[in-house]
Amino acid sequence: MININKVKTSSVKSRFSKVGIRDFARIPAKKKSFSSFFDSLPDILKARDLRAIVDALVRAHKKGKGVIFMAGAHVIKCGLNPVLIELIKRKIITCICLNGAGIIHDFEIAFQGRTSEDVAENLKKGKFGMGEETADFINTAVKEGVKQNLGLGYSVAKKISETKLPYKNLSLLYNAYKYKVPLCVFVAIGTDIIHQHPSFNAGLTAEGSGRDFHTLTEEICSLNNGGVVLNFGSTVIMPEVFLKALNLARNLGNQVKDFTAANFDMIYHYRPAQNIVSRTTGSSGKGYYIIGHHEIILPLLAQAVVEKI
Repeated sequence: MININKVKTSSVKSRFSKVGIRDFARIPAKKKSFSSFFDSLPDILKARDLRAIVDALVRAHKKGKGVIFMAGAHVIKCGLNPVLIELIKRKIITCICLNGAGIIHDFEIAFQGRTSEDVAENLKKGKFGMGEETADFINTAVKEGVKQNLGLGYSVAKKISETKLPYKNLSLLYNAYKYKVPLCVFVAIGTDIIHQHPSFNAGLTAEGSGRDFHTLTEEICSLNNGGVVLNFGSTVIMPEVFLKALNLARNLGNQVKDFTAANFDMIYHYRPAQNIVSRTTGSSGKGYYIIGHHEIILPLLAQAVVEKI
């Protein structure tokens, strides 16, 4: 039989506690500046992580280290191009990586100021992804650019730059090309609507994407000792490409360690958690996983960085 009267106790004051009142949020108030609002967040869990990511981005910018921004197309469809373009202009982002769908939505924004069709409705009659202008423009751009020894990203960006498109100032590709920020696009054949069209050239697309893989490998070297890699919303392509490009950079004798890796998505996914946050930082560097909607988290992150720089 246990004897409850023999239980040993100690003072709660001598015990380590994870949370103290100094970590608490500050009360909301009218006419508060953004900096005051951001500082008012509790210094606990993901709010603490978000602060750490912001600080890492600010340090990377000041030290001239690489900041690689990787994203799925949903980020563009959420209307976040203006935010990313501003970070490019301020030389905060030093490299952009997108999947194949990213260049599609970006072009349509530049072309007509609108994107994102009704997939379910158009799929009923085989009309999904059959917009001729999108396919003709991008597939032509790839053929021309890759033959000029450009990568896939810059092939499309160059074409946008040279074409009179009414909304190209809102194009992420155009601004990356304009401000000479490396732009890498990684394609899985068959995943994008333009692959359904007769203008599609799988060989040149693959060749251009392969060049972008080598470009990313070079850019990854700039992460060493203080750089930052951010992944927004890509659950397969970017985590897999980044893992291999990092390995290739290290295999070729480059030291790439002590950097910050952060993954942002609406739900938790195994692959980015491993390939972005965990495996790549290892015993050095820091890894973070923030869950939240891109249209809220990315502007919040960007504003916090701009305020501190």
